[in-house]
Amino acid sequence: FEARMKRALPGEQFTYVVEPKVDGLSVALLYEHGRLERGATRGDGRYGEDVTHNLMTVRSIPRHLHGPLATCTALEVRGEIFMWRQAFDKLNRGLEAEGEAPFANPRNAAAGSVRQKDPRITASRPLDIFIYGVSYAEPDPFKGHSQAMEQLLASGFLLDPKDRKRTLERYRRRCADIEGAIVVCREVEATRDEIGCDCDGVVVKVDAIEQQRRLGSTTHHPRWAIAYKFPARQATSIIRKIDINVGRTGALTPTALLDPVEIAGATISRATLHNADEIERLDVREGDTVLIERAGDVIPHILRVIQEKRPSHSTPFRFPTQCPICGAEAFRPEGEVVSRCTNSACLARLKESLLHFGVRRAMDIEHLGEAVVEQLVDRTLVREFADLYRLDVATLAELERLAQKSATNLYNATQGSKGRGLSRLLFALGIRYVGEHVAAILAQHYGSMDRLEQAPEAELSEIYGIGPRIAQSVALYFRQPENRRQIKQLR
Repeated sequence: FEARMKRALPGEQFTYVVEPKVDGLSVALLYEHGRLERGATRGDGRYGEDVTHNLMTVRSIPRHLHGPLATCTALEVRGEIFMWRQAFDKLNRGLEAEGEAPFANPRNAAAGSVRQKDPRITASRPLDIFIYGVSYAEPDPFKGHSQAMEQLLASGFLLDPKDRKRTLERYRRRCADIEGAIVVCREVEATRDEIGCDCDGVVVKVDAIEQQRRLGSTTHHPRWAIAYKFPARQATSIIRKIDINVGRTGALTPTALLDPVEIAGATISRATLHNADEIERLDVREGDTVLIERAGDVIPHILRVIQEKRPSHSTPFRFPTQCPICGAEAFRPEGEVVSRCTNSACLARLKESLLHFGVRRAMDIEHLGEAVVEQLVDRTLVREFADLYRLDVATLAELERLAQKSATNLYNATQGSKGRGLSRLLFALGIRYVGEHVAAILAQHYGSMDRLEQAPEAELSEIYGIGPRIAQSVALYFRQPENRRQIKQLR
C-alpha cells in the first residue's frame, strides 16, 4: 500500500490514521450553518434513502454543531450507525418477550431501526454512530483526517468527553509511519473481543487531506485508504441435526443445528449448508464435529468435518426427495443445485410468502412478523394474500402475545398498504427472478396488472433488462389459474 503511495507521490512522507471498520449501516449527514438538515443511507454510494427524522433521534448525532464547524456553510459527515453487542442482546430479549422476531445480528438491527417509518421506534432503539469521514466542507477547514475527526468530536459527536475511553475513539490512532500503523492494526486485532461491537477489520488512511486529493479515487474506492480485514474467527461444535427449511419458492435449504458455541462475542447455534451438493462435498453428517467460521464476524458457515471425531455409527445424510412439511415431491430441475417443493399450497411456502409480502420493500406491513404469520397460518385464518385484508382487529387481538393496541397497529398497517403501487405489488407476489429492479421495469413498461397478465413470453423477453429466463418465469406465473385468482382477490 505505501509503495503505491510513494510511486504516486515520489519523495513525499506520509502519516496515517488507523481506525476500526465498524459493521453497521453507512449514513451521510448534511449540516448547513451547523444545523443538521438531512440524513441519508449511503446505499451503493450513489443512491440513498432519506432517513433524516429517524437519525435525529440518535442521541450521539448532534442536531446542532458547536464551535468552529458551526460556521461551515455546508458540511457532509460520513458515519456508521451500529449497536453495541450488550444493547443488541437486550433489544432482542425484549422483542422475544413481546412475541416479535429477534434480529439476526447487530447490523440488521441497526439498519432495520434506521429505516423505520415511525421515528419513535427508531428513538427507542439503542443506536450509536461512529464517524469516519468528511466528504464535503465549505469552507474546508481541515488539513488532516485526524484533525477533522477531532473537531467533529469536539463539535458534538461525543456526548460527554469523559466517556471517550468507553467509545470506539480509543481505537482510532494517528501514526507517524506505516510501521506504526501496522503495530496499531495488530493491537486492534488482538483486542477485538474488547471492542464491544461488530468490527471486522481496520482501515488505514493517509492523514493529510492535500495528499488525499492528489492521490484521488477509483470508481470504487479512494487510493489513499486500504482496509485490512481480520481473519475470520473459528470454533468447533457438534451437529445435532440437519434441518430442512422450505422457502417461499419451495426451495429446500439444509441448516445444521449445532451445540451452541461462542465466536467473536456471538452465540452460534446454526449454520447454513446451502444445498445437497454442499452436504455431499463436505460429507457432513448428523453427529459430526465440525469447524465453524464466522466470516466477517457476522455469517457463520461450516469449513470442514473433523473426520477423526466422527462417531463409528455415522451414516451419510440423505437429502429428502419429498417436502418435509407437506410431503409433496421435491423436484430438482436439471442444471440447478436447489430442490423445490412442487406443492404451491404448502403451508411452509405460504408462511414465507406472507413474510415476503409484508416486508418494507414490498407491501410494507409493519408488525407482520414471524410469530404473527405462524399463528395466522396455523389457525387457518390466512390461506392467501387477500386473507390478510379480511382480518379485523378483534380476530387479530385473539392471537397470542398480540394485545389490543398491537392488533390495531397491525390492522391499520395492513389496510394502509393497499395503495403501494404496481411495482411493489409485483415484488411482493414473490414471482421467481422478479426482484425490486425487475418489478419496477415491468410496472413502468405495462402500467397495469391487466396488461402485464396478458403479455406473451416473447414480448416480455424483448424488454430491456428482462431477458429470456425472467420472461419465462413471469409468463409461467400468470398462466397459472391459481395465481390469477389470487391477484383478482387483491383488486
